[in-house]
Amino acid sequence: MRWRKRRETDEQALISGKRAADELAAALRSGACLPSVQAPSLSLDPGEVAHADVTCGTARFYGTEVVYPQGRAGYFEDHPTFGRRWVGNRRLEARRRRDAEIDAQERWREHTAARVVLTSQGFRLRPIPFGAEWLPFDHVLLTGAAPVPDREQVELSYSTCAPLLLTGTAVPWLVVALDNLLGCSGLDR
Repeated sequence: MRWRKRRETDEQALISGKRAADELAAALRSGACLPSVQAPSLSLDPGEVAHADVTCGTARFYGTEVVYPQGRAGYFEDHPTFGRRWVGNRRLEARRRRDAEIDAQERWREHTAARVVLTSQGFRLRPIPFGAEWLPFDHVLLTGAAPVPDREQVELSYSTCAPLLLTGTAVPWLVVALDNLLGCSGLDR
């Protein structure tokens, strides 16, 4: 019974997020400006205006160096003739090496919730479980935005850092606002 309630709640949040995005798009088409909000604990540059202060899921897309496991894989065997000895396991070693190589490939990493503030100059992120430092992602460095409406996520590509993934019910609204801020400057749609 609980899973049904949760699914209904998730569906309601999805509908309300899309509805808010549609309402914002209609208001912007009729000539309204993006709303401005207060973003406590974020110091804005002169002339910078905050337009949204929401919580989203975030992740970064990158690969790492391969870290091969130390030591050899195997087991000790008590053989009746040869006594106790180490027996290597080549299959397990090969699997451990393959797993390390797969783990180092490019993929979405550092999945965490973050406070996301959309300003006139960029996104400002503050990971929730970690700390006091705001991470800036400026619009001038943005090279692409690929929204996935069915999954409530947008993939933001930057010229100087790894791509950023934003997920959550606020994402459709953020995509409409970002589109308006950048003036539809050729972002992936």
